[in-house]
Amino acid sequence: MPQALPYLKETASQTAGPYVHIGLAPGDAGFDIYDQELGRDITGPNAKGDAITITGQVFDGTGATVKDILIEIWQANADGIYPGEGPVEEGFRGWGRVIPDFDSGTFSFRTVKPGQSAPDSAPHLNVWLVARGINIGLSTRLYFSDEPGANAQDPVLAMIEQTQRRDTLVATLTGDGHYRFDIRLQGDNETVFFDI
Repeated sequence: MPQALPYLKETASQTAGPYVHIGLAPGDAGFDIYDQELGRDITGPNAKGDAITITGQVFDGTGATVKDILIEIWQANADGIYPGEGPVEEGFRGWGRVIPDFDSGTFSFRTVKPGQSAPDSAPHLNVWLVARGINIGLSTRLYFSDEPGANAQDPVLAMIEQTQRRDTLVATLTGDGHYRFDIRLQGDNETVFFDI
């Protein structure tokens, strides 16, 4: 009965889980099947610029840590150039993926701080999330708390009317080259996601 189709509920086959770790990051799930795990080396050995580490957790609407989730980033190099859009250092992919630790739910990745990719664009990382129950990946950005002048000029951040909501996209500098960036899928202080 075609008129009933809009009322059908999702089935498990329509979601991205429950085995995100195994399918997209098998090495982290204990499966040693690749010589080099795809997405682990974002910058390569020749990247210039400031090395940084970003650590965080992903929380659901109840405040529970989401552990079976894949976090992908893509970024420009320290000169603000994305791979494929201009010359970058040999080995610089500008793309990587991580999953949280199974026990703590904490994710961490090392990269270099990107430069400005456009005159008014603040340094940022593009972030994409996929997990069980998320049918279409969630896209957002990560900006840096120690770039207040650039952040104030960024046109994407400026589109977010409430200052408090903008703060959900800003990673906090916690030490020399270390940033904290938590992602909230729902609820209080929900991270701003983009409809792209």
